[in-house]
Amino acid sequence: MDAAHALDKVDLAILRTLQADGRQTYDLVGELVGLSASAVLRRVKRMEEAGVIERYVALVQPAAVGLGLTAYLSVRLEKRTEHHKRDPMELFRAAALTWPEVVECAAVTGEMDYLLRVLVRDMAHYSRFVMDTLLKHPSVQDCKSSFVLDHVKATTAVPL
Repeated sequence: MDAAHALDKVDLAILRTLQADGRQTYDLVGELVGLSASAVLRRVKRMEEAGVIERYVALVQPAAVGLGLTAYLSVRLEKRTEHHKRDPMELFRAAALTWPEVVECAAVTGEMDYLLRVLVRDMAHYSRFVMDTLLKHPSVQDCKSSFVLDHVKATTAVPL
């Protein structure tokens, strides 16, 4: 949103309410923020069009669908490539988008190049992903793994 359409306190209240429960009716949201349902709808549509609200999703509990192991992988890429080949980072990004086990991929600073959050059924599934997919990618030089023992905090809400 540009400065002419900056978010005000009411917009932020609407966003907080929708982040807590995106299926709330505009009537209920309006009651909570002090607006009519139609005023809430207009504001929500404006925020959707401006890209403030990106999309609506159902949050699925991974273990409930058989994905009981979460791992974070730090990945280092090869830096050198022949001039006629594509950029290693571009190749890796394109591949990561196709790997269903990778639910988040971020380019990071520091010793490693990317941080992946991976959801898999179990250690055998994880091993197959790393050995048969990740480490066989031509851009990947090295990876380091950390496994989630306990989820202390997990939220999709942006702090507003």
